[in-house]
Amino acid sequence: MNADVIVVGAGLAGLVATHELVKAGRRVLVIDQENRNNLGGQAFWSLGGLFFVDSPEQRRLGIKDSHELALADWMGSAGFDREREDHWPRQWARAYVDFAATEKREYLRELGLKVVPTVGWAERGGGSAAGHGNSVPRFHLTWGTGPEVVRIFAEPVLEGEKRGLVDFEFRHQVDELIVEDGAVVGVRGTVLEPTDLERGKASSRTAVGEFEFRAKAVIVTSGGIGGNHDLVRKNWPTERVGPAPETMISGVPAHVDGRMLAITENAGGNIVNRDRMWHYTEGIVNWDPIWPNHAIRIIPGPSSLWLDATGHRLPAPNFPGFDTNQTMKAILATGHDYSWYILTQSIIEKEFALSGSEQNPDVTGKDVKLLLRSRLAKGAPGPVEAFKQHGVDFVVADNLRELVDGMNKIARGPQLDFDQVEGEVLARDRQFDNKFGKDLQRMAITNARQYRSDKLTRVAKPHRLLDPEHGPLIAVRLNILTRKTLGGLETNLDSQVIRADGEPFDGLYAAGEVAGFGGGGVHGYNALEGTFLGGCIFSGRAAGRALARELA
Repeated sequence: MNADVIVVGAGLAGLVATHELVKAGRRVLVIDQENRNNLGGQAFWSLGGLFFVDSPEQRRLGIKDSHELALADWMGSAGFDREREDHWPRQWARAYVDFAATEKREYLRELGLKVVPTVGWAERGGGSAAGHGNSVPRFHLTWGTGPEVVRIFAEPVLEGEKRGLVDFEFRHQVDELIVEDGAVVGVRGTVLEPTDLERGKASSRTAVGEFEFRAKAVIVTSGGIGGNHDLVRKNWPTERVGPAPETMISGVPAHVDGRMLAITENAGGNIVNRDRMWHYTEGIVNWDPIWPNHAIRIIPGPSSLWLDATGHRLPAPNFPGFDTNQTMKAILATGHDYSWYILTQSIIEKEFALSGSEQNPDVTGKDVKLLLRSRLAKGAPGPVEAFKQHGVDFVVADNLRELVDGMNKIARGPQLDFDQVEGEVLARDRQFDNKFGKDLQRMAITNARQYRSDKLTRVAKPHRLLDPEHGPLIAVRLNILTRKTLGGLETNLDSQVIRADGEPFDGLYAAGEVAGFGGGGVHGYNALEGTFLGGCIFSGRAAGRALARELA
């Protein structure tokens, strides 16, 4: 194919860029090292949450949001403090919040995307009005989750393939960007042996040939580094959050390997904010894995008691769902790489959600009847109950002594002292004899229940953990789960890659996670978005539209 543009990576950002180019009548070659079953990449596995500002869904729930508040939250969370490396991320942050507060929702609705009527409250922050966190709920869950977000862009791209505007070359692994006269003019690489493996499965890297393709421009949309634990450890922000965990589990498939970062840097592209990453502290081992070391994140409500590996309660405001990076720091400060939730059956039924489209079959399948049975009926949702029964990280017991004994059987570090754990539980429970108290987590639960959606569907009625009416008791061993790369290739607002000297790199663009979701770090140190789909959409759209204009 005589392509105008080569897109390296068939994930969400690559599909969005290709969609915009096809709309402009451009010819696109999409290259990916995995097979066609993996079209859409990591976005397919996501929960499908999207960051909107002052949306109709928010207003119907009585949420008063605004561009001003969202921008303050974003900047307070990002904490941009690097003059050179944060030059473009600052501009991307302002542009992205503008997008989220204006045309983002309608742009997606025109493609057929719908969201559920409730709005979730992701990353509630560190307890400061001017600091990190979402002041109000902004997490809009896609009706159809990640596969639906992929579908609305994949369908027009596949239609473009039928029209001869798009070609795919799967199982093609890029090893080099071709640079001539200071501009990127193509790619070279290795053809990998064919495979019909299911989506997400780790595939072989056996070479069966070589390739070279040329075009007027190349867009790199190859994703981050979360599946490459060696690279995660190399870039780990030890001084900021503590030593890299000895045990990590993978929230992304093995093909999220970060190869194109080094390849693009070797060609002359600039990488910034390498140490900014977004890994979760609430990871559990998938009892029914798809990829190697497959992890699932618990998306928690605020009520579980959070203990470190030694059995001491994490200091405020390290509560479930509040401040990911500070909680990571508190956990690693113990010298161990895991922690514990203690909760009740009442809490798990109301407050435990699991990340991943496959863990939410009701919303993913757009099944209203299943949704009502799963979310509103007695008992935990089916996938959550399955983890409780089969997950290696779960302990269920009728009393605290048996619970602590079970926790000690699966502890990777110190044996828990029963008296210490009992003291933490009793101190917590004494704060639940009244509707008020001095405990900040107790206040956080009360605050969450002031929000209508949380009270009805997300936050359990306050109760003592040792109240037998809410039993049995449950403990969950929480592991560090690798997920997203917040730094990456530096890009301007057209998604054009920047060289080390600060000048744009002719013919080279980048979008999605490989570009830190825009600019090389649009989120700064902390992320408010949730699933990061919005950054893939916004940066992919910017790349596609910029090249459509340039090539016109």
